[in-house]
Amino acid sequence: MAVLNKIRQRSLFLIFIIAMALFAFVLTDLFKNSDALFGASQDVVATVNGKNINRTDFMSKVENTQRQLGPNATSTQAMNRVYDQEVRRAIMNTQFDDLGLTVEADQMRDLLKQSFSGYAEFQNEAGLFDENKLTEFVANLKAINPERSLLGNFQLNYDDWVTNEKSIAIGAQEQAFYNMVKAGVNSTLNEAEVDYLLENSTRDVRYVQVPYSTINDSLIEVTKGDIKSYISNNKKKFEVEASRDIVYVEFKEAASLDDENNLKTSLNDFINGKAIFENGKNDTIKAFRNVKEADLENYINYTASSDLGYNNTFVKKSGLPATVADTLFNLNVGDVYGPYKDGAMMKLSKMVATKQMPDSAKVRHILIPHIGASSAGLDVTKTVDEAKKTADSVLAIVKSNRSKFPALVTALSSDKGSVENGGEYDYHPSGQMVQPFSDFEFGNNVGDIGVVKTQFGFHIIEILGQKGSSKVVKVATIARNIEPSTETIDNVFTEASKFELAVQDGDFNKIAEERKYTVKPVNGIKVLDEQIPGIGSQRPMVRWAFENGTKVGDYKRFTIPGGGYVVAQVTKVGEKGLMDPETASASVLNEIRKEKKAKMIRAKITGTTVDEVSKNQSRPTTNATAVNMKNPTLTGAGLEPKVVGTAFGLKDGETSGLIDGERGVYMVTVSNVQDATKLDNYQSLANRLSASRASTAQTKVYNALKETADIEDNRATFY
Repeated sequence: MAVLNKIRQRSLFLIFIIAMALFAFVLTDLFKNSDALFGASQDVVATVNGKNINRTDFMSKVENTQRQLGPNATSTQAMNRVYDQEVRRAIMNTQFDDLGLTVEADQMRDLLKQSFSGYAEFQNEAGLFDENKLTEFVANLKAINPERSLLGNFQLNYDDWVTNEKSIAIGAQEQAFYNMVKAGVNSTLNEAEVDYLLENSTRDVRYVQVPYSTINDSLIEVTKGDIKSYISNNKKKFEVEASRDIVYVEFKEAASLDDENNLKTSLNDFINGKAIFENGKNDTIKAFRNVKEADLENYINYTASSDLGYNNTFVKKSGLPATVADTLFNLNVGDVYGPYKDGAMMKLSKMVATKQMPDSAKVRHILIPHIGASSAGLDVTKTVDEAKKTADSVLAIVKSNRSKFPALVTALSSDKGSVENGGEYDYHPSGQMVQPFSDFEFGNNVGDIGVVKTQFGFHIIEILGQKGSSKVVKVATIARNIEPSTETIDNVFTEASKFELAVQDGDFNKIAEERKYTVKPVNGIKVLDEQIPGIGSQRPMVRWAFENGTKVGDYKRFTIPGGGYVVAQVTKVGEKGLMDPETASASVLNEIRKEKKAKMIRAKITGTTVDEVSKNQSRPTTNATAVNMKNPTLTGAGLEPKVVGTAFGLKDGETSGLIDGERGVYMVTVSNVQDATKLDNYQSLANRLSASRASTAQTKVYNALKETADIEDNRATFY
């Protein structure tokens, strides 16, 4: 009681302490997230030239884009596409505003006519574009918004239509903008003349080269200071984004040998059958070898619960699993083979039947589609029953008079690929057509005719010819995916957890080596990367690596696609700015060595002529003829623009000083000057240059605008 009384007496004090603790917690979070503290927007994906890209609108567009890209696209891929589009739109809008470039109502009507004149919804009885129908369609969309309406092969609502109109308008503005740019990049006659002279004026030269390779790399000392100086003098080449290096150990949930053996054991129960006790009563699994052909589909799909459904078709030897094709193909009818491993599956196979089948067949057909059939156009109005009825009627007609087949193909068939050939498909192997179609043409005789239903509708097929004959087999297979058991999955989790705990107080690489785990490095990860080599999509890992609190040496466990875990550790944090000397060394060492070697070579050269340097350095002289500035290549030395440029600055018979080239130090003498004969008119060359510039202007101009734009990218905050 005494304790309770003391608590009551000090309740206000305790409340104050708790309040201060909560305040400190909130304040700490604010300082960790300084944007919230200093008022920066938490709802802006990016800012381009002072204009914000709103998060809510952006995310809505990302969702729509991801739906359009399909199930194989990731949210990051969709996000990057939308971001590029939005940034482009913002950059171009800045230009449009500065120029006062707009799309007026009359122009917009013309643009809509160009875009939608081919849609049946906007055409009159004569097949011509009717603006009133478009106006009516848009008014209806607005009235039923947000419900969708069908246009062509897709559905849209009023908001989609407005977005589409904006895109069309922006496209027109961009076209007008780039047309103005292209009009300003025409080549002048003087530029055409210079280009002509560069390509056609030549020099014959004689040179001596002292290669950098004559000095061993081990004699050249490159210090960290040298690398820093080189980076400082070439800042543009070494500007880098923020990056992270990591290492990781993978713990994959893969089936063990015990899992495979247990799967084999379970499949063995089907070979001879087995008595089982299930659902409180005795039951029997019938022996696979004793199952009749008519019962195989039910047995495989339901009794055996195969992961591959029963395939009731004949196949050639090439259609069997490659590793056991010989064995399966030579089984007697009724024989069972397996269990055997085929890729990621364990299988048990039974020979059902064998026969001879043509190697190729020639047919003609008439395709009657129905609503919902693959490739069915908007003009298809028949239901499945109506299409079947039509197909049966056509079959009756061509059976009684086969000469009518070509005319009926032209009048009725929707298979555009064969209509011009009278519905014919020349000789082709089995399996080239969809399965029911192929089964009919290879399972029947020449002259047979019938109706076959496929995903495309109803086909009236006539077999015109068959060639060759080969053995084919029908094999029934019970297949099970080879998957890790619960015990294996638990063991993988335990291994990953133990390793994660071990690296808490030890060296990541050393502990991995002791446990015989492979450590995989990944360098240069960028803040918006998604794919990690060897793992696949792993955006959570990238986000963690770039979090404010994550530092070198930190580690964390992540789940991976397909099952399993990786334990990753950050090994390097690269800040945005200039590349650090260690990273840059790989690319700059050779350049720095070349500079130092050039000084050493110059210091030991005596002589002022090519022959004197050749004798002094025991290096041969080389002749290079018809050298031009457009392709500054020296015979025997390769691309040497500085050397060739120097030669073009010399007169006939003149000798240069020492030149530091790409592959060595040179001295060159001009032995012949051949200036190009001037043309009377350079207009055709100017036109060619203008066309070349115009073809690349759009890309180059946008890239230049993007490079100079003020862009603040906040995507990493949200994705």
